[in-house]
Amino acid sequence: MALDKPYKDIPGTTIFDAEQSRKGYHLNQFCMSLMKAENRTRFKADERAYLDEWPMTEEQKLAVLARDLNRCIAAGGNIYFLAKIGATDGKSFQQMAGSMTGMSEEEYRDMMIAGGRSVEGNRTIGEKN
Repeated sequence: MALDKPYKDIPGTTIFDAEQSRKGYHLNQFCMSLMKAENRTRFKADERAYLDEWPMTEEQKLAVLARDLNRCIAAGGNIYFLAKIGATDGKSFQQMAGSMTGMSEEEYRDMMIAGGRSVEGNRTIGEKN
């Protein structure tokens, strides 16, 4: 019996649940490998070769190579694990979050200081205004 997932109808939102965790297990393990300096060095020397050592899907590998964090999340990535890729590239979490929203780091920062995104983006499809 499939679990009821009422949160599935929040536009533009991927919830990291057990299904996503299973889907992204190897992607997230790859990210955690970047905690070690020698692995970061190997990854930066030949990203594709390092990724090919992991039993990730081709879509996951391509998303990492493109640094498309939204694609990584859709492929099962958890933002806290994906942050290791950003750190490897010398990016702050704020820079990464800005790139995921289509904003510059400054625009993202200013939006968050002003109270965050509009509540309209948080409504479910079935919810009324």
